[in-house]
Amino acid sequence: MLFWAAGALVVGLDQLTKALVRGSLARGEAWPDPDWPVRIRYVTNTGAAFGVLQDQTSFLILMSVIGLAAVYLYYRYPPFDHLVVPVAIGMLLGGAAGNLIDRIRLGRVTDFIDFPMWPAFNVADSSITVGAAVIILGYVFLAPGARPPPASHEDA
Repeated sequence: MLFWAAGALVVGLDQLTKALVRGSLARGEAWPDPDWPVRIRYVTNTGAAFGVLQDQTSFLILMSVIGLAAVYLYYRYPPFDHLVVPVAIGMLLGGAAGNLIDRIRLGRVTDFIDFPMWPAFNVADSSITVGAAVIILGYVFLAPGARPPPASHEDA
């Protein structure tokens, strides 16, 4: 249940925030003033992360569908058993689905979180990044064999 709930929550938040941005700002418009460290700026991206593969919508839709299938398989056969795994994998699923919805409906992804010196991104992108980071950290700290066995204290 955690997997599906996390995925649905991400898709819902992603689509809601994108709709708010599209309804409140003109493309290219930003809020608040440029001197703020983080702004909301309505931009679109017809490519993948960091603007690669521009105008390759059909290819990106196909890759997203394959990615969603891979995420689901990863959920079905998790690398380790811990409560964070279904949530993190659900975040990956929700993020990929959120951007896929944009690609299918609009032909481009709406981005709006704007840090200086970094490409704009959205809730789906953030969810994918956080989910992947949690899984990687899980491999390091939670997977079987990640910790050395406790030292035994033999009485002499």
